[in-house]
Amino acid sequence: MIIFKGVMAGTSLFHPALYLMPIAYIIGSIPFGVLVARQKGIDLQNVGSKNIGATNVLRTAGKGAAVATLLGDSLKGAAVVMLGRLMLGSEFWEGAMGISAVLGHLYPVFLSFKGGKGVATSFGVLAVYSPLPAVILIIIWIFTAFFTKYSSLAAITAFISLPVIFLLFGVSSIKISFAILLAILIILRHKDNIKRLLEGTEKKIGDKVKQ
Repeated sequence: MIIFKGVMAGTSLFHPALYLMPIAYIIGSIPFGVLVARQKGIDLQNVGSKNIGATNVLRTAGKGAAVATLLGDSLKGAAVVMLGRLMLGSEFWEGAMGISAVLGHLYPVFLSFKGGKGVATSFGVLAVYSPLPAVILIIIWIFTAFFTKYSSLAAITAFISLPVIFLLFGVSSIKISFAILLAILIILRHKDNIKRLLEGTEKKIGDKVKQ
């Protein structure tokens, strides 16, 4: 909160961040999974888990569509942080714009605020915002997903680790605060998955949707 107040104290009504933040949210709201699945005649919000992310696309529309969704969702996160870096040149605002993009994916204005889990978009954000910790995070995700076959568990494990990874890299307090906030958002968005994991009813990666 002290960091936030300190930054905002020097922010005028004409500060570009006040206009770029909504743009970041709108970019984050672009539902690539829905758009890709629609090309195959699939209404992604009404099949499988009804989630708009790559895992549900994989189950319902195949590997190619899932890869396209993963790339689209990741690139929008990366693009927003790059925009923040070019226009604002501040790690606080880069992080804030990244969070805005993730919020756009979680609660997209184009889909009545019913979005995805935010994992791919967060990976894209982190790839630009803090590349080395992002690599470690992705390795944790891949390792967990490979051995458990649960995409949700891989995401939860990776993002629980995120603040610790940032601490180990000795990044600034601004970046650590960003990591904590991002981890909270992703874990809260997986609360239903956590419940299903505990009940043993969570679907694994590659499980097909019953027609």
